[in-house]
Amino acid sequence: MARALVSTYSVAACDLEAGQWGVATQSKFLAVGSVVPWAEPHVGAVATQAYANPRYGPEGLTLMREGFSAEEVVERLTSADEGRSHRQLGVVDSAGRGASFTGEECLEWAGGKTGPGYAAQGNILVSSDTVDAIANTFERSEGKPLVERLLDCLDAAQAAGGDRRGQQSAALLVVERDGGYAKLSDTVVELRVEDHELPLEELRRLYGLHEAIFSETPREQWLTVDDALAAELRERLAKLGYDGELEHAFNRWAGNVNLEERVDGVEQVDPVVLEELREVS
Repeated sequence: MARALVSTYSVAACDLEAGQWGVATQSKFLAVGSVVPWAEPHVGAVATQAYANPRYGPEGLTLMREGFSAEEVVERLTSADEGRSHRQLGVVDSAGRGASFTGEECLEWAGGKTGPGYAAQGNILVSSDTVDAIANTFERSEGKPLVERLLDCLDAAQAAGGDRRGQQSAALLVVERDGGYAKLSDTVVELRVEDHELPLEELRRLYGLHEAIFSETPREQWLTVDDALAAELRERLAKLGYDGELEHAFNRWAGNVNLEERVDGVEQVDPVVLEELREVS
C-alpha cells in the first residue's frame, strides 16, 4: 500500500446552494495537491493525509456516489485498512455532512473538527488552534464564494500556527457541474503550489491570475463599444501587430493572451479585457 507522510492541515467543504465541493490544503511536503484533495460535483469531497492512503480519494467518491454518507465512508475506508492508525481523513458528502478521522498513531498535534458543510483536520500541527481556526473561519464566512472561504481557511490556519515543521506546498480544488472552462468542465479551479517558501501567498497570486482569465464580469458592467472606443481598440491592436477587421483582430489577440472566455463579439467589451489591452499597448 502507498505510504506518503503528508503531515498537513486541510479542509474539505461544500456550498450546497452553489452546487460546489472542494478541498484546500497546505503542508511541509512536496506537491501536496497530488495526494490530498479529491472532489466530484453532487458527490462529495475527500482529503486524505498523514501516512496518506491515496486510494481513499477515488474509493471514497465511489462510495458516496453509491449513496453512503460521510460517516459511513470514513467507517468503510478505515475499517478495511490495516494502516488506519496512521491515517487522517476528511469527508464531506452530497448533503453537506462532514466526517473526520484521525488514527491514534498520527503524530501530534493531530485531530479534526466537523460542522455543516465542512471537515477540518491536521497533523504535526503546532496546536489544536490550527484546526479551530479553520472551523471558525468557515463557519463565519457563510455567504462568500466557496473558493474564497477555503483560501481564508488556509490563511487562518497558518496564522494560528499551522504545520509545526513549516510550509512548502499548497493546493486548492473546487468543482461544480459544468462550472469550469467553457462550461464543459466540472473543475471550477484547481491550483497547486508544489514547492515554495510562502505557498499560501503564491496560491493567492495564482488565484488572482485565474480570476483575471476565467472569471466572469456581469454583463451589465461591460462597456458599449462606440466609435471612439472602437478606434482606440483598432489603434492598440495595431500597435501589437493585430491588423485587419476589428472583431477578427480582437479575437486573435484575446486568444493569444488567454482571455477568449471574456470576449463575445465587439459590440461590448469586458472592462477586464480592456484594461489588459491598455496595459500591454
